[in-house]
Amino acid sequence: MTRHLITSALPYINGIKHLGNMVGSMLPADVYARYLRQRGHDVLYICATDEHGTPAELAAKAAGLPVAEFCAQQHAAQKAVYDGFGLEFDYFGRTSSRQNIEITQHFARRLKENGFIEERTTRQVYSLADGRFLPDRYIVGTCPYCGYEAARGDQCENCTRVLDPTDLLEARSAVSGSTELEVRETKHLFLLQSKLEGEVAAFVEAHGKEWPTLASSIARKWLTEGLLDRSITRDLEWGVPVPADVWPDLAAEGKVFYVWFDAPIGYIGATKEWADAAGEGETRDWRSWWFEADESVRYTEFMAKDNVPFHTVMFPATQLGTREPWKKVDYVKAFNWLTYYGGKFSTSQNRGIFADAALELLPADYWRYFLMAGAPESDDASFSWELFSSVVNKDLADTLGNFVNRVLSFSRKRFGDQVPAGHAAGEAERRLGDEVARLLAEYEEHLEALQFRKAAFALRALWSAGNAYLEEKAPWLEIKSDPEAAALTLRTAMNLIHLYGVLSEPIIPFTSRALRAVFDAPEAAAAAWVSGEEARALSAIRAGTGFTVPPVLFAKITEEDLESFKERFGGQEG
Repeated sequence: MTRHLITSALPYINGIKHLGNMVGSMLPADVYARYLRQRGHDVLYICATDEHGTPAELAAKAAGLPVAEFCAQQHAAQKAVYDGFGLEFDYFGRTSSRQNIEITQHFARRLKENGFIEERTTRQVYSLADGRFLPDRYIVGTCPYCGYEAARGDQCENCTRVLDPTDLLEARSAVSGSTELEVRETKHLFLLQSKLEGEVAAFVEAHGKEWPTLASSIARKWLTEGLLDRSITRDLEWGVPVPADVWPDLAAEGKVFYVWFDAPIGYIGATKEWADAAGEGETRDWRSWWFEADESVRYTEFMAKDNVPFHTVMFPATQLGTREPWKKVDYVKAFNWLTYYGGKFSTSQNRGIFADAALELLPADYWRYFLMAGAPESDDASFSWELFSSVVNKDLADTLGNFVNRVLSFSRKRFGDQVPAGHAAGEAERRLGDEVARLLAEYEEHLEALQFRKAAFALRALWSAGNAYLEEKAPWLEIKSDPEAAALTLRTAMNLIHLYGVLSEPIIPFTSRALRAVFDAPEAAAAAWVSGEEARALSAIRAGTGFTVPPVLFAKITEEDLESFKERFGGQEG
């Protein structure tokens, strides 16, 4: 059976991430990993904090902390939030780790040996006020392509164009705000992407046919425009050092590698961290996932659209240039943006709902379901509190939560704390089983295809099928004339609850656990995937099994709640 390697775009270390980051990479990767594990696949889900580059230094400076201490604190803080969201990484590493430094320097040495890195004298922006060369992200200004006034020196956040600092109009220092900038000569290393363009194009042609249009079109756009040689070193105090045994002069000057050079390598570095963290008597082979693994591993990456160029062009070029058999991505699942009342979620501008604040308001499954049900796959999606409350109330509280409460409360009232037996299944139960099997097949198909909105819709349809069955059979009426008929209906509905507990696990894992805990049965303890035939039978939970009625699964969001949320976070266009 194919092993599945999964990575999600590395979250920057400069603060807790917003829901746009969550839905654009980590959450869908977790949903997919959970689904594959349920199906019995060998899965390795790797992520890490992206700790190098200008954002780390600027954030540490603003916090008044040494950058290493700041990064360590933020890594722990981010991990706590992701744990709260139920993200089950196999390992959540750090790009500042010893393992990533070693592997990044190895990549650089191999690229140099093969003629794909060269040292060049360049003209770079120097800040007179700061007394230093400014890395690209230390420079902000107006984008020459779209006119966005807060573009960074490496990329415009608005139009996603990759920039050089000298491209910016009305440029100023992000450190001091000074416009006293001049261009001076300095030396840097360049990755000769132009020499690798044909190989990268062949890679994209071979793999991109399978990718979503969003990912493949961005990669092909870069290739159509032609790959330029890219500077891969910066003047920063914090980063992967240029190895002194290869470039002694640059090392002496304190040059470090560009964050977009070492960050994708960080997936490999974090996998080695995972291997090195193995417990006593446990063996973990990180190389089997990354080296000479083309036939045995399927590699899927999750990211927002602004990260696509680096993962589909620059990182493959880096891997190809080593002339070593590093595993390259098979499938790139790219997402558009989640907007906040028409404006962008933005970490740098503190606009939108941030993951820690979201968990303070409501449990993780509220957010997980909403984000997957409206995942920005085909276009940008807009967050509003009105839409959020509508989805939570209708889908989670009314469709799933109310079904569970009605069935269990009524059954306990009429039959006690054990699953009743009742008649043998009849025509209504056979129709229900066929409908459940059909919807389950749709749900599986959408998860296999990484179509998360469609998967959430199919899951909701499964919940709705239970409600439709309950309304058709009306056990509150059956109990008056035929208690055994009512018992059959309730037993069947309880099997649906168990089934929902299993099938909902990828998207709403906390609720899934609560539903499986309802029944005092060995079958209910596991979350292994069910087949269509098992679902059709609806008999995993047998008569006589004990059960409990859980607390309310989903509290409805009231108008008062809605007004409170909007007052705190804003409810108008960003």
